[in-house]
Amino acid sequence: MTDRPGLSKGEMEVARVLWSLGRASVRQVHEAFPPDREIDFATVQTYLRRLETKGYVTGEIQGRTRVYTPCVQPQSVIRESIHDFVDRLFGGETLPLVRQLIEEGDVSTDELAELRRLITRLEKQRKPEGQ
Repeated sequence: MTDRPGLSKGEMEVARVLWSLGRASVRQVHEAFPPDREIDFATVQTYLRRLETKGYVTGEIQGRTRVYTPCVQPQSVIRESIHDFVDRLFGGETLPLVRQLIEEGDVSTDELAELRRLITRLEKQRKPEGQ
């Protein structure tokens, strides 16, 4: 785990856009939002500054424009966010979360089959030698 502060919903949304772009100015991030997602330019700018302060992106001046680059991989943020979520809501236990997702979610037959394959693979990986 890391000591990086977590991300708000808005910060995560802006981070996802920046991850998809790879490297971008505030304007480029703002313009990359879907047309139906109305978000103010100044709000995007504020979120990018917060992401930089929190250590998720770096910013550098190029001419008169500040260009941002992610310095944390999406998978790391997902892992940290899920770990924090499981800690806060389920006391660090993952089974209640999985149970909730399966029983209350709209899990398709294909997804259940994929879960079975995943469980089988994990069981094989954890089986002691000679068994």
